[in-house]
Amino acid sequence: MSSDLRAPASARLLVRQARWIAEEVVELRLARRDGLPLPPWEPGAHVELTLPSGLRRAYSLCGDPRERAVWTVAVQRAPDSRGGSRELHETALVGRELTVDGPVNRFPLLPAPGYLLLAGGIGVTPLLPMARALAVAGLPWRLVLGARDRSRLVYAEELTALGGDRVRLVPQAEAGLPDLAAELAAAPPGHAVYACGPEAMLDAVTELCGTAVPPRPLHVERFGPAVEAQEEQARGRFEVVLRRSGLRLAVPADRSVLEVVRDRVPDVPYSCEEGYCGSCETPVLAGTPDHRDSVIGPAERAAATTMMICVSRAASTILELDL
Repeated sequence: MSSDLRAPASARLLVRQARWIAEEVVELRLARRDGLPLPPWEPGAHVELTLPSGLRRAYSLCGDPRERAVWTVAVQRAPDSRGGSRELHETALVGRELTVDGPVNRFPLLPAPGYLLLAGGIGVTPLLPMARALAVAGLPWRLVLGARDRSRLVYAEELTALGGDRVRLVPQAEAGLPDLAAELAAAPPGHAVYACGPEAMLDAVTELCGTAVPPRPLHVERFGPAVEAQEEQARGRFEVVLRRSGLRLAVPADRSVLEVVRDRVPDVPYSCEEGYCGSCETPVLAGTPDHRDSVIGPAERAAATTMMICVSRAASTILELDL
């Protein structure tokens, strides 16, 4: 995971194409109106779209990093959508421009002797560019994609054409859930495991990799908040000091740091508001954060130099932030 807190680039990009690629999944292709190349990116990167309503949502880039003229994202319509996926599915966007921030990569493909890629549904989007990169590099890899049924196997044709028998498609209606334990057992011990999908799947993979002997190198990306962030109730009141803004603000138990800060600094970046996209990462200058996100790793948590202000709170009475 990158600890680079510089603001990502922002651009107005034209939605050149929208197409259905699976049940309840639409793909958008974005390009500059003048046709000039877009910034480079690596597998695992995401961008943040500002929708016509003003909502901001982060989506994985799922195209080919070598294709500099177009950025591709795929969005699943979520039944419990807070508005983002519903708006993208129901709004005529082709020919319109959207503000796009990024790319940012918190799920990078790190060097390993081989790779096992585990995807559930729309979770395949950050893994598809990884599979493409590994195929080009000639490195060993396998990918397992599970979904409720065949109509929801996102990018199934592209993956099969790319990897052949390296790709295993598991429609639950026909074959049940993927046997994660068997897939891990079949992978050589040194191979890195990359996983993205539903929380239950990620929890199972995390437990299997953590209890393996030796433990498996595991990298996950979540499209939802971690269980601890969902279940923990906010602790009591504390204060945040915004050094650059010269403000001292009280954060009550029923509001997030992000909500309080946005009252006075409305342009602070944010997206998911659930601690999994990384858009609101903010440097901590003093005090101790109480991390409740799904992004910051153990080493960075211990260092206490950064936090996701949408869900994390304070373990000290005062936090000083670089805002």
